[in-house]
Amino acid sequence: MSKPQALNQTREQITALDKDLLALLAKRRNLSLDVARSKEVDIRPIRDTQREKELLARLVKEGRDHGLDAHYIISLYQSIIEDSVLNQQAYLQGRANPDSQKQQYCIAYLGARGSYSYLAASRYCDRRQVDMQDLGCKSFDEIVEAVESGHADYGFLPIENTSSGSINEVYDVLQHTSLAIVGETTIEVGHCLLAKNGSTVKEIKTVFAHPQPISQCSRYLSSHPEFKLEYCSSSAEAMDRVMESDDSSVAAIGSAEGGALYQLEAIQNDLANQKINQSRFIVVARKAIAVPEQLPAKTTLIMATGQKPGALVEALLVLKAHNLNMSKLESRPIPGTPWEEMFYLDLDANLSGSEMQSALKELERITRFIKVLGCYPCETVNPTQLSNSQLMIEPDTSRVQNSSDNLNKQASSNHLRSGKEHKQDASQISCGQLQIGEGQFGALALISLPQESERFNQKAKSLKEAGFQAVILEGLSRQQKAEHNILAFKKSLYQFGLECIISVEHEVELKLAAEHGTLLLITGKQMQNHSLLKQVGSLHMPVILERNTMASVEEYIAAAEVILSQGNQQLILCESGIRTFSDSVKPALDLAALVEIKGLSHLPILVNPSYASTPTTLMAHSIAAKQLTADGLVLNFSSSDETFEAELQLRGEILRKLYL
Repeated sequence: MSKPQALNQTREQITALDKDLLALLAKRRNLSLDVARSKEVDIRPIRDTQREKELLARLVKEGRDHGLDAHYIISLYQSIIEDSVLNQQAYLQGRANPDSQKQQYCIAYLGARGSYSYLAASRYCDRRQVDMQDLGCKSFDEIVEAVESGHADYGFLPIENTSSGSINEVYDVLQHTSLAIVGETTIEVGHCLLAKNGSTVKEIKTVFAHPQPISQCSRYLSSHPEFKLEYCSSSAEAMDRVMESDDSSVAAIGSAEGGALYQLEAIQNDLANQKINQSRFIVVARKAIAVPEQLPAKTTLIMATGQKPGALVEALLVLKAHNLNMSKLESRPIPGTPWEEMFYLDLDANLSGSEMQSALKELERITRFIKVLGCYPCETVNPTQLSNSQLMIEPDTSRVQNSSDNLNKQASSNHLRSGKEHKQDASQISCGQLQIGEGQFGALALISLPQESERFNQKAKSLKEAGFQAVILEGLSRQQKAEHNILAFKKSLYQFGLECIISVEHEVELKLAAEHGTLLLITGKQMQNHSLLKQVGSLHMPVILERNTMASVEEYIAAAEVILSQGNQQLILCESGIRTFSDSVKPALDLAALVEIKGLSHLPILVNPSYASTPTTLMAHSIAAKQLTADGLVLNFSSSDETFEAELQLRGEILRKLYL
């Protein structure tokens, strides 16, 4: 065996290669701007997804010849493609708005240097290769005032977080400003416990943090009840207080990048409740901008529909009629008018488009108030994906393809059992205390297993008192002594008049679920499992079929047809959200699909906002679902006993509001 070369020599070679790679990446980025210049002349869309797929497929094949893993190549080039797309968008946006182009911008943001708002603003300027003169502010109102008065060119406002949801204070500020939204940016939020060099977690007694990080790291903080929490106006203030303190027992929650500015080190990483934790910021300015037609655009507007039955539905149907996708719906109370709300909508559309203009004219006629807050480039870059066959993970796809073809043939049939041509009157499914459809609204609680049977009885009583009629038990495979405990859970539910619904997440669970449940829930992951659907279709019990997050409405209806074709007509549909750009991001509740399915099918349909909603958006999503004539609602509860009471209070409030 030959002796390997010296470690220092190997590291020098790696350093030289890294230098070459950086030079090549810079060269590639410059070439991508040449592509943008060409698209400016030809007026072609920024993205060519077919070209991207061909590129990735070729690179995967060539990389395999060099011994490189396909997923490594795809991950690397997805980042490169995203960078290329955003740089091209920034270039074309600047060309379309020459009056706003400067070499230096004054940016107003929350907190001081090192805060997440500061990091978002600096990255936004870096993308556009302009200098940033930063102006730290103590509140959202101060940011808006700085821009309105001309002291700042742009203001950065955090609008939502994937963990803690929407930031209501920002929505309230937007109601009263004349500023326009001119951009957005999303950053990864990596919460760390920051302390002075040499400190350990065991020494920490006091933690300084902004309320948002505290909410986003609630699970970690609850595991350290010894920590005393001190609220700060920003993460930067929290880090500054630790830096200025002579006490080694204090720490702050912030980013490692920001902590470095305050000579603090991360003594604990990944504190957030969710593995993927992102914050979206909007950029506001005194003057609105024009968005080139080849750029993906968002238009944000606010409207008040008035207090009359179906007013929100009527407005949303206008959007559907004009084929406008609503990617966000948020409601906030109108000051001075009790029980009335202002709705905020994000539409995936360019304000200058003909469909958008026509929709606005119609909305102006049916709303009490409507205002466009801004049109701006969308900075969400959907990652290009390759099929399993292209990745050579599953070369034999014939079985999956044949199953998919069979489902599509079912959907394209002239006679659909789920369609209104088959049955004009809306169907109603009745099971004990639970009635869904034909004007009957059902409230279902989704309980994650495992659960302790001793405490489950009290939970069942509380759920009944809150207004639920049934409980879905999810996570059968996680429950120890599943059959024994399911019998105990079922007994508790029946004691309080609650129906027992068992979720089938794996085909092997069907037998146990069918024996002990009064209803079954087939999860979205099993929606394309033709074998399972046929078995369920042969049962004589009500079935809830959840839509897969990647399935179209046509594919969903096709799956329902498989169940109906086997004889079981006691079928309920369930909309739980769809993936809009990647599996790593929270799904979006597809309320447009709810309206579409209600128009196509006589089957009752539930809405489960659990996966797409946050605690701050759950109420708005639930109200919207009810107003869009959903036949019931599924509200989730975690397996944790500690959070049950807080979750019950919010969900009980939702049901009380829906039943008023």
